[in-house]
Amino acid sequence: MKLLTSLLSILTFLSLAPQAQAVCPICTIAVGAGLGFSRYLGIDDTVTGIWIGALILSSALWTAGWLKSKTWRIPYKTATSIIFFYLLVVPPLFWMGMIGHDLNRLWGVDKILLGTTVGSLVFTAGYFLDQYLRTLNEGKVFIYFQRVISPVLLLSIASVIFYLITA
Repeated sequence: MKLLTSLLSILTFLSLAPQAQAVCPICTIAVGAGLGFSRYLGIDDTVTGIWIGALILSSALWTAGWLKSKTWRIPYKTATSIIFFYLLVVPPLFWMGMIGHDLNRLWGVDKILLGTTVGSLVFTAGYFLDQYLRTLNEGKVFIYFQRVISPVLLLSIASVIFYLITA
C-alpha cells in the first residue's frame, strides 16, 4: 500500500508539473531529432555523442541534487539518477535505429556510444577542474560562471579533437 501511495504521489506530481523537467521521454525524442539534424548538417555522430553524454550526466546530477533535498527514501540517489537517465536516453536511441550500425563505428565502437562515454567523462573532468581551481583560489572562482565554463571548454576541446579525428 505504501508503494502504491508513493507511485501515485509521484505520478500526480509529474502530471501537475508546469514545464518539462531536465530529460523526459519527449526530450529523448528531441535528442534523437537533434542527432538526425546534426547528421543532416554533416556533424559526426561522435561529436554529437559528446554533447549527448554531457547532457545526460548533467541532467542526472541535477536530479540527484534535487532528490537529496527531499526526504524520500531512494537508495544511492546519485547512482540511481545516473543509471535512470542513461536508460531513459540510450535504449530509445537504439530502438530508433540511431545506435548500432556496423558502418558507424570508430575504433570498433559505435560513434554515438563512444561520444556519449567521452562526453560524460569530459563533463566529469570539467567538474573536477572547477573544484581544483577553487582550491587554488581559497574556495572562490577565478572568473564568473567558472562552473559552467570549465566543462563547456573541455567539451568544446574534445569536440574539436574528435572532429579532426573523424574528418
